[in-house]
Amino acid sequence: MIDLRFSEAELEQRRDHLTGFIREQADAAGADGAVLGLSGGIDSTLTASLAVEALGADGVHGLVLPAEVSSEDNMSDAERVAQDLEISYDVIAVEPIVETLLEAYPDADGDHVAVGNARARVRAVLNYLVANHENRLVLGTGNRSEAAVGYFTKYGDGAVDCHPIGNLYKAQVRQLARYVGVPEDLVEKTPTAELWAEQTDEEEMGMDYDTLDAILVTHIDGPLSVDATCRLLEVDEATVATVREMYEASEHKRTVPPAPAPLE
Repeated sequence: MIDLRFSEAELEQRRDHLTGFIREQADAAGADGAVLGLSGGIDSTLTASLAVEALGADGVHGLVLPAEVSSEDNMSDAERVAQDLEISYDVIAVEPIVETLLEAYPDADGDHVAVGNARARVRAVLNYLVANHENRLVLGTGNRSEAAVGYFTKYGDGAVDCHPIGNLYKAQVRQLARYVGVPEDLVEKTPTAELWAEQTDEEEMGMDYDTLDAILVTHIDGPLSVDATCRLLEVDEATVATVREMYEASEHKRTVPPAPAPLE
């Protein structure tokens, strides 16, 4: 597979670049700090760590937003991250709000995709409720790999003011997380969006992140053809085609909603 690791010098440069980006975004908005959702996973933990470096612990407010499908271990890890970073945080249950939505539209009950996406959008509403009240930015926690294949909820976890780690592939997220001192059990934790029970990222995508990253670097973001990608990475055409299909199908998530062209 492709080696995406940064050198030691590059790691420090990237750390400085991302913390500087967070400060710049907050300053440009005249914000008093940042809010972000804490899932107990590697992406939100790295983002929170960088935000604390950029803004100080007082400048970061974490939200732990458990739903019915959230594991106790993940929510416990999320609280541990907030406590280790010494940031303020609130725990707000998402499920009562989702249940109210389903009472208003019961036809969606049982549709795990629709309800899962509703959970993500409820979290976004809560992030902005707190951020508006405290004059803070909402920080996204998505990475480049997820964005490329649309592995996020439109107007859910994609509804943020900025994406500090949005240019990092998943392998680079793990490496930078280790570099800034994120505990190893969180670095190696199985990634899950927890939109429905027993969901994992890699099972849903049909491949592990190392394979996804390699195909993105060589074929989607890079110049290699399907055949060349298959030979270099020793993967089959179906796997490369799956990534290409996910990338093309999710383009709408990465762009501003379209409007008709003006009449001449």
